[in-house]
Amino acid sequence: MSFRYDQITAIKMQIDNKKAIFGWSMYDWANSAFATTIMAGFFPIFFKQYWSAGVDATVSTARLGMANSIAGIFVALFAPILGAIADKGTAKKKFLMFFAYMGVVMTVSLYMVSKGNWTIAVVLYVFATIGFSGGNIFYDSLLTGIASKKKMDFVSALGFSLGYLGGGLLFALNVWMTLRPETFGFADAGEAVKFSFLCVGAWWAFFSIPLFVFVREPASRDAVSGVSMVKAGFVQLKETFHQIRRLKPIFIFLMAYWLYMDGVDTIVRMAVDYGISIGFESNELIVALLITQFVGFPSALGFGYLGGKIGARRSIFIAIGVYLFVSIWAGFIQNKIEFYILAIIIGLVQGGIQALSRSYYAKIIPVDKSAEYFGFYNMLGKFATVIGPVFMGLIGLMVRHMGFSSNIASRASIMSVSLFFIAGGILFYFVDEERNNEEI
Repeated sequence: MSFRYDQITAIKMQIDNKKAIFGWSMYDWANSAFATTIMAGFFPIFFKQYWSAGVDATVSTARLGMANSIAGIFVALFAPILGAIADKGTAKKKFLMFFAYMGVVMTVSLYMVSKGNWTIAVVLYVFATIGFSGGNIFYDSLLTGIASKKKMDFVSALGFSLGYLGGGLLFALNVWMTLRPETFGFADAGEAVKFSFLCVGAWWAFFSIPLFVFVREPASRDAVSGVSMVKAGFVQLKETFHQIRRLKPIFIFLMAYWLYMDGVDTIVRMAVDYGISIGFESNELIVALLITQFVGFPSALGFGYLGGKIGARRSIFIAIGVYLFVSIWAGFIQNKIEFYILAIIIGLVQGGIQALSRSYYAKIIPVDKSAEYFGFYNMLGKFATVIGPVFMGLIGLMVRHMGFSSNIASRASIMSVSLFFIAGGILFYFVDEERNNEEI
């Protein structure tokens, strides 16, 4: 029988301990540098203009979408298995450290990729993204061991808010480096962008340390090691798969999350590429990203407060509605002012929907299987990054081959993302949290 919050006696870590919450939240500060500077910012621009120089915009978009999808497939396939093994071996922090520092090494290696060598850039980016996404499985799963249900929405939101602030600060420094390369001793903006890859790796590595120092992993009643840990993990995976199918509220939530987060992640990863494709300057897009980051810092905390007042469920519905509006309006924007307004609106809800989805899920799953359940959670999140960017890229290519311009094709591709928010919102409506708590 799974542990309930009032049944946990074996966990040695103190719930709601301030040092543990600080250490856990700082990992968001650490790895958000990759999400901001690399995934959303410089990599799409550098990939299109440097590593894929001279290639048609729709082709480079399809390549970038495929790179994101390959990384997503890998994480999606192995997330539940690794989560189950980590649960049985009390090895969440070990797995987190492995994936985090693999991401660090791959990110730093991007510095050495030469112009036009898009294949090597894709390979390193894929492995760096695997490190980023794989680490998040075990990072998320540690939430159930540091925060009570009462504080979970706030703690989850705190992590995302610090992520926006930390990622935004480093991104602002990196942007300054590219706009004024001579100030920092660089020959040109390209050299500054490449140096930013080193900055992200160092930032990610250093600010991950508080989590490993201050967060103690919950003890398992039946922890095993070595080969036994792997075997026990596979046995638990099979049991949990059947349990998720029986617990319909969890199953429906995961399907809903898969769909609406597909839209969120696609916008995050492809927004800069879309802006370039419809004619915006890269500097204008960088400013828009910075706006999103610094608006996202207080907004994520605000959503945590809102979740405590009206409930995470209603707050998530508000965010889905805003994203639906954004994905449609994005297809009609004409100038940079509209793009900046769009960035502000996204910043208001992006951290909120991520934070409250994480805490909402953490409150409806068995605590003693948190890594494995978050393995399924991240599996579907990564499948979202498989379908979304590829779907967007295919829509663009299809419209282009119908004889329309690249501009029209790109606008059609971004508007197609609205379908994921509609479908996800409909499914989320049917999640019955009270019934789930009775069944666990």
